[in-house]
Amino acid sequence: MSLSIDLHAHSNISDGLLAPSALVEHAFNHNIKLLALTDHDDTSGLAIAEIETARLGMQLIKGVEISVTWKKRTIHIVGLKINPEYPPLKEGLAAIRAGRHVRAIGMAAGLDKVGIMGSLEGAYEYAQEGIISRTHFARFLVNTGVAKDNKAVFKNYLVKGKPGFFEHQWASLEEAVSWIVGSGGVAVIAHPGRYDLGRTNMLLLLEEFRAVGGDAIEVVTGSHTADQYLEFAKYAQLFGLKSSQGSDYHGKGISFMEMGRLPALPSNCVPVWQDWPEAEFAKSPFAQNQIPEKLLLETVSD
Repeated sequence: MSLSIDLHAHSNISDGLLAPSALVEHAFNHNIKLLALTDHDDTSGLAIAEIETARLGMQLIKGVEISVTWKKRTIHIVGLKINPEYPPLKEGLAAIRAGRHVRAIGMAAGLDKVGIMGSLEGAYEYAQEGIISRTHFARFLVNTGVAKDNKAVFKNYLVKGKPGFFEHQWASLEEAVSWIVGSGGVAVIAHPGRYDLGRTNMLLLLEEFRAVGGDAIEVVTGSHTADQYLEFAKYAQLFGLKSSQGSDYHGKGISFMEMGRLPALPSNCVPVWQDWPEAEFAKSPFAQNQIPEKLLLETVSD
């Protein structure tokens, strides 16, 4: 296992700051050898990223992060090693992107009601040619002085019960996983520690995810704490899921963690990349510190 592997990153095709080619160069400069570009609900950056990774002598994993509604909650499913031309995946993502525009209109209408005008146009300026997301609304609200930072925006304006929140139905869990698996890819639950599901709902999610063909869970990711690395490694073990790692990099100032700074997976995790030929290329010549299995087993009880 190596710090040179990053299987979750975003370009400005979705809500990252860097264009796909610049993101690849940034990854290269931070010693990433195996990179997955996983833009939200859009794969149009993959072709450029593939050219740039080849130029720099890196390996690209074609990916996507799909928005899903599960029990009235939004969760994200990452697809790795996908075929972006697979018709059901391509059509499903196009439908989700259309839904993002509908949601954006609803969010802007809610902000209008509390006197925050022009948010739809402002958010689209940050989105440029990419999909529209809550992150683009956050950038608008911060840069116009409505809120001091992204955290304050989400807390006060964009979550349930706040003026910029708009209820929206994304793809179902079964649909998202079927699109990924049908395209030849691997389905991964992204940053599970961010969903605040509680143990019962987390168990239900993992059970359903596995039943519909899901294969892995992000254990080490930019928004997880050290305790959560252990917690979700244990969940992966309990459900027979493989483990993934990724920075969830979006850009300077809006990312939880810089590329190349992730710790190693806990020692008894089964890496999602274990049989990938691309991962052989990315192997680091030095061993990384791993979390002892004893600590892992003591963290979450069965």
